[in-house]
Amino acid sequence: MAEYDVIVIGGGPGGYIAAERLAAAGRSVLLAEPAALGGTCLNVGCIPTKSLLNSAKLYHQALDSASFGVSAEAVSYDWSAIQAWKDKTVQTLVSGVAAKLRRLKVEVVPAPARLVGPGQVEVAGSLHRAHDIIIATGSLPSMPPIPGVEGNPSVVDSTGLLALTETPRRLAIIGGGVIGVEFASLFAALGVQVEVIEMLDEILPFMDADLAGKLRRAMPDIEFHLKCRVEQVEAGTVVYTAANGERVRAEADLVLMAVGRRPCLEGWGAETSELALTSRGVTVDDTMRTNLPGVWAVGDITGRSLLAHAAYRMGEIAAALICDPTSQERGQVMRWDTVPWAVYGRPEAAGVGLTERECAKRGLAVRGVTVPLTLSGRFVAEHGLNAGGAVKLVAETSNGLIRGVQMIGPYAPETIWGVASVLENEFRVDDLKQLVFPHPTVSEGIREAVWAWRT
Repeated sequence: MAEYDVIVIGGGPGGYIAAERLAAAGRSVLLAEPAALGGTCLNVGCIPTKSLLNSAKLYHQALDSASFGVSAEAVSYDWSAIQAWKDKTVQTLVSGVAAKLRRLKVEVVPAPARLVGPGQVEVAGSLHRAHDIIIATGSLPSMPPIPGVEGNPSVVDSTGLLALTETPRRLAIIGGGVIGVEFASLFAALGVQVEVIEMLDEILPFMDADLAGKLRRAMPDIEFHLKCRVEQVEAGTVVYTAANGERVRAEADLVLMAVGRRPCLEGWGAETSELALTSRGVTVDDTMRTNLPGVWAVGDITGRSLLAHAAYRMGEIAAALICDPTSQERGQVMRWDTVPWAVYGRPEAAGVGLTERECAKRGLAVRGVTVPLTLSGRFVAEHGLNAGGAVKLVAETSNGLIRGVQMIGPYAPETIWGVASVLENEFRVDDLKQLVFPHPTVSEGIREAVWAWRT
């Protein structure tokens, strides 16, 4: 029976970052991952979709280049070459994760692991001991029990869509969340006829509805159907009830099920370990501790924030507290309200903090202001006056404390980290007015929103 300081179950973003931080601090670490290192994000999520989206955006920009004084003739795309570039990108990054873990002397076992109890993990049939155990088993695509979905070769999840050998002529997407919007943007840019069927009043429910509506209207090449209930799927046809009660058939060659993800609670001992569980995942506090001593959980398995960068931070917090329990007093806790989100569609969007709707639920008196990105010189120079783009800022009316910012437009995901820092440091509107924004940049839209805000 081998003994380690820490055993990590799962090699996704939360798991491998925790292993790296612990090993760098001198801890002996075993990481068990039966599939590829990097988890969903690196292999069948964030990275491959961004690779494909980049190719699709380049193609679409080339088609539209004449309006910017650039002529491009016989523009075309090669889906197999696009897929090959995506695969090369993923392989390169997975190899990089493996190389760093080797350099740090993390023992990686390509096998499933099972939590036996506090301090005990079974890996590939052998029992191992550790003072601390980190659960990082991730999540899986949700597949709701809609009649006609199970066993239907015309229905795929996000993983299946990434593996297509050719693009469909018509694509129906069930779900208007991040996955649905990003894949809709990808395939619409390539000329695929795309319909998105969403049961809620608006796409992207974590945004304020007014801004989500702006984003939706900035994607005119995608047909959105809101307030619709899917009744069944027949081959590639989605049958749904529209908002007016009419029964509608969306004909397609392929159907993407994009209704979200669920925590992976099967196969690693969750049911038998006495861990506190809910339908959302493993219950943790703000330090990533579970109810079992020495057992931590990070990433999607917690159900708290199903984002790779949130998993990174959770893994870092668990690692920091394992190495030094007193570091909690110095800020090593998860601050859920300052985790940014990003949507890589056309246009991109990002945000951090609370929406006006969330503030109202918490009883906070706030005011929101929205400004167009056409106030940014760089945005106009690169995209013109008709491109969709906006910044919304939400702050408390009593003292100007900034509670949240949402952005639509290019570079929004690259810019939003600055707003996360603003929230972490509890800046007020007057504080942000004193910052110098580089010119010309799209980030100046944030400055314009700050100066437009009034109590």
